[in-house]
Amino acid sequence: MFTGIIESLGIIEEIEQENTNLNITLHAELTSELKIDQSLAHNGICLTVVGISNSTYTVTAIQETINKTTIGTWKKGDVINVERAMKLDQRLDGHIVQGHVDQIGQCIVEQETNGSWLFTFQYDASLNNVTIEKGSITINGVSLTVVDSKKDQFSVAIIPYTFENTNFKSIKKGSFVNLEFDVIGKYVAKLYQNKKE
Repeated sequence: MFTGIIESLGIIEEIEQENTNLNITLHAELTSELKIDQSLAHNGICLTVVGISNSTYTVTAIQETINKTTIGTWKKGDVINVERAMKLDQRLDGHIVQGHVDQIGQCIVEQETNGSWLFTFQYDASLNNVTIEKGSITINGVSLTVVDSKKDQFSVAIIPYTFENTNFKSIKKGSFVNLEFDVIGKYVAKLYQNKKE
């Protein structure tokens, strides 16, 4: 379980194919605090630490993860949002994030708005994921508030701190991102769908 509040940025140092899996080695400031078998969110993808060496650590992505996220497009040098799992005795500053990406979205608008940034993302509405105005959405692991909700797209406003301390500064029009929709909204949508059927 995560909160969507990014702790650190990781830089990919190596990607190694092993059968259908990807072993990804990253450098991050929090590496010294990690342990083997620990869960971390990487651009919103929950991955397990399988190796630690000095200032780097390694995680493994299986085919299911590669198929459903942007992880297959990552390359050496990419900057990744990293968050450790939440502690139950801490404030939930973002929202409940599971680290299970629902689908990939694409940035269709990236606009600076005099001190902040507006991003609009489009997604495949046929997968029955929904957003609501002022509801929560996770983009590349970042907990954000929806400011404009439509059937197959939504917008978010990014403050300067988030822009500078996450990989939002590398998202441009045409970029693909990992989306995790609000878990409570997903349950409500499923219950509504079941009731209609």
